[in-house]
Formats: sequence, structure tokens, C-alpha cells
Amino acid sequence: MTLTAAPRLLLVHAHPDDESLWTGGTIARYAAAGVHVTLVTCTLGEEGEIIPPSLRELAADAADQLGGYRIGELRAACAALGISDHRWLGGVGRWRDSGMAGVAANQHPRAFAFGDLGTQAGALAEVIADVRPQVVVTYGPDGGYGHPDHVRAHEVTMAACDAVDRVFFAVTSRRATEDGVAELARIADLPFRLPEPAELPVTDDDRITTVIDTSEVVSVKMRAMAAHPTQVTVWHGGEGERAYALSNGVAQPIPPAEFYLLGRGPGEGAESDLFGGLA
Repeated sequence: MTLTAAPRLLLVHAHPDDESLWTGGTIARYAAAGVHVTLVTCTLGEEGEIIPPSLRELAADAADQLGGYRIGELRAACAALGISDHRWLGGVGRWRDSGMAGVAANQHPRAFAFGDLGTQAGALAEVIADVRPQVVVTYGPDGGYGHPDHVRAHEVTMAACDAVDRVFFAVTSRRATEDGVAELARIADLPFRLPEPAELPVTDDDRITTVIDTSEVVSVKMRAMAAHPTQVTVWHGGEGERAYALSNGVAQPIPPAEFYLLGRGPGEGAESDLFGGLA
């Protein structure tokens, strides 16, 4: 990093756990380096599927208390990653998890993906004006895998970030994912099902503009992921063996790097550092 001003990084994520799954290593690396990291979460994740049977009654179709429970999970994940500045977009519970496309939750009056874009962008613009980040991270136009809340988080971010030096989109690398799955396939006692190619959306590596080495903080990322037990199961095997699964039980590798597309701003110097080349 060559910034003369104190570096400030802001991340916009749709639900609790996204910060750890998509960008946990990046957050941990920059927070440990003294960067001011701000996380904005857009919903409480009320519509998430629940892994532990003992917590099933928290679900949206039962007690509908999952969102409140996930506040505690996110607090623990933030502590693991070194985030001291976390904010809920518009305040706690202002917008609700919309669920996947085509489900009844899309019709909820507070559904994030179908709320007023101008109001949502205005709420984020207030945070940006307060924090004054040089770099903002969110998802690409497809939300990474098409979830309506991820798509809306992208739209909100792009509408609010005119004054930001750089905007990056978090993606997954085809090469790193395929290599990771190949390694998992060699593990005899892997507790998850190996994925079919279509189950792990990836980005071709020739499109990736920025690779952040997270090898020194993989254990931190895994602790943050494990702080979301309603949504994520983290597995440690032998030396270097690691994976996680969501409620579908599909094994996903945890590479020693995280990957980004430059969405806005100058690219020179950004190949391995989100702040690289910024004055």
C-alpha cells in the first residue's frame, strides 16, 4: 500500500456469513495490517436454511427468529476477523432477506431486493460519506450466483460509490476451485458430497484482475466461518486439509487466496493489493 492517507476499506454484503465466505481472508489480512475496515450488512438473513436440527424452530416458517440469532453469529465473526466497525444498512432490520428468486419471501414488504433503490443507495451513501473509504468491495452484477439480495447489493453499491477511488467485485477462481475440489476428492473421510461443476459458480481466471494472498490468515477466515453455525459447517482434516459446506452438504474448498474483478477505478498496481497504486 502506498497511500499517504490512512487506508479505509468498506465492504457491502447481503447477509451475515457472506463477509466470511466471500472476503474473510481479505478482511483479516487488511485489518491485521492496520487498515480501517467497515462492514455493511444489508439484511439479517432471515430466510436462510438452518443446519443444526436443534435450531430448526428459528426458521422463517416457524418462530421467524433466525435474523436475531444471526446478529450474534455475525458479531462473533466480526470479532474473529478484526472488524470493529460494523453497520446494518438503514439500521438493524430495515430490510429483510428476500430469499431466492421466485419464492414467497420476495413479496415481503421489507424484502431488500425489491425495496426502493434510491432509499437504499442513500443509506449507503451516508455511510460512505462518514467513512470515506478509498476502496469498496461488493459482488458483481450477477451477485456472484444470482441471489436477488446479492444483485441488489451490487446495484446499491454502484449507485452510492461515485466518489470512491476503486470498487471491486468478489468472485471465485475457476482454477483455484477446480484445484481445490481435486484435492478434496483424494480425501477418504471427507464428510461432504463432492460438487458437480454447476454447483460452484466460478469466474474464468483470465478475467480476474486482483488476487489477494490470504495464506497467512486462512485459519482466521475459518474461525469466522465457523462463527456462523446455522449456515456453515467447517471441516479440518489432516495437514492442509480444509473444506466447508452450506446446508446442501456440498463440499467447497477454501483456497489460500481471494479473487476480485475491478469494477470501477484505476487498475494500475491493483494486481495483488486492493490499495496498490493509489496515491
